[in-house]
Amino acid sequence: MSTAPTTETAGRLSVVVIAYNDEALVGEAIRSALDQGPVVAEVVAVDDCSGDGTARVLDELAALHPRLRVVRRTENSGGCGTPRNDGIRAATAPYVMFLDSDDVLPAGAAEALVAAAERHRAPVAVGVCVRRELPEGRDVRWQPELYREPTVLETPDELRPLVHDTLCVNKVYDRAFLEEHGIRFPDGRFVYEDFLFTARVYAAAPRVAVIPDTVYVWHVRRAAAQLSISLDRQGVSNWQDRIAAHRAAVATFAEAGREELAAACRTKFLEHDLRMYARDLRLRDAAHRAAWWAATREHLAGFQEPEIAAAAAPARWTARFLLAANEPRDLLRLSRLCANPARLLPPYAGTPAAAVWAEDLPEARLDGMDRSPLDELPLVVDAVSHAAGGFLHFTVRDLYGRLAEAGPRTAELAFLPRGDAEPARTERVELRAGPGADGAEGAEGRWTARVPVRFTGLADEGRRRGRQGVQLWDITVTVTCANGESYTTSLRPRDGSPRRSVLPSTRYGVLLVQEYDTANGSLAVRIAPGARDGLRAVGARLRRLVRSSQ
Repeated sequence: MSTAPTTETAGRLSVVVIAYNDEALVGEAIRSALDQGPVVAEVVAVDDCSGDGTARVLDELAALHPRLRVVRRTENSGGCGTPRNDGIRAATAPYVMFLDSDDVLPAGAAEALVAAAERHRAPVAVGVCVRRELPEGRDVRWQPELYREPTVLETPDELRPLVHDTLCVNKVYDRAFLEEHGIRFPDGRFVYEDFLFTARVYAAAPRVAVIPDTVYVWHVRRAAAQLSISLDRQGVSNWQDRIAAHRAAVATFAEAGREELAAACRTKFLEHDLRMYARDLRLRDAAHRAAWWAATREHLAGFQEPEIAAAAAPARWTARFLLAANEPRDLLRLSRLCANPARLLPPYAGTPAAAVWAEDLPEARLDGMDRSPLDELPLVVDAVSHAAGGFLHFTVRDLYGRLAEAGPRTAELAFLPRGDAEPARTERVELRAGPGADGAEGAEGRWTARVPVRFTGLADEGRRRGRQGVQLWDITVTVTCANGESYTTSLRPRDGSPRRSVLPSTRYGVLLVQEYDTANGSLAVRIAPGARDGLRAVGARLRRLVRSSQ
């Protein structure tokens, strides 16, 4: 993106930065806004009555940068909405944009957004947000399918897909538009305040300019002492707050007569929110599960079947199961279905044309099982890794006869360093009908293969790609069938428990290899080349175990 402003964009944007007890990071956020160039008329930093050194950091920066103005709240608001509203009131430029104190704007973001808004006379312009995992630095594009090419959305119906992006920070807004429609964030402690603000914006049916440029970097710090709201899902109250925000967003659309946007909002809830929280249920205790179950069923009771049917599988299957079951059950199966990739574990009740969750829940229909392409089905590939033997044994499982009909022929395993899109190594093998990876007899509905794995070669490739120290490797498998169909998924560990092997290596002395089950239920490998890194990895693991037991 170009950072050189045009005559039309110079001084057109106010960037509102909100901060609370973030003295270590707020400076980087503000500098990223000031570095956008002359398009930014001012940065308005709102200190929500911090108790640390945030106020001092802001004062020091303001003394150096005339474009920085500091707004101080005399009492903490309890949320993010009120300080953002303070920032809107204090802003003087025609456009406003929001930035959190622990995130940054990439170079050229402000210019690209303001230029798009001006060019298309759009009250709102939106671009790509990336989630940057720290400290690794791995970037994941947020809702990438929405931002593949530049476009202008002119009608409420065209806005429907954009309802899936509830972020308020990857957008610029015409302040006159916000004032005309009285659009503000909810004040006080309202969790997921951006859900409601974004709904109020879209309910006003603005013209929206969409650009494929990256305009916001959302820093994800999973090891932080204080997790962000979106990551802090341990307590069931976080889910209850999310449901409340979703209800408020739907009500906003309905009150504005935007029923098409209300329906899109419900679909988004099923396809994104519900799946994200359900996949973590296997990690929660019984009390959390019971409270989650009750809150979810109460909320879903307000959905109509056509709204559920409009959601993609497996989201609609999940909703029907939760409504059909009177009490918590099949939670491991549910969490695996809601993971990414989705997997439907047995038993498989009904027929392909009339598949159901269980024989005693006929209303929990798994429709589309007989006609969906293979790459849209929640297929399962089980795996058992034998690091000491240098091979991996995996089993492709059938699902309602769909694979048997397609005729699996080959499988290609790809080993990917965590965060890389391109595999470092692939192995292609022929599949054969036979016993599964768990040794179970009976060849019907199963195809297996044994693949050699050179862990020293993986460690070498990881280091060539800059992975010093401990390396994390993901594994995917692509199954190709006789009828021309194929699908790609990750491997599911059969026992779910980590295995550790210490392998001799002429290059590194030893390799510490640990196979483990990721949060999504996929097989991954941790490799520590050399005795020093191996001992460091063991020590880190022991420290985590000690902390979890305290």
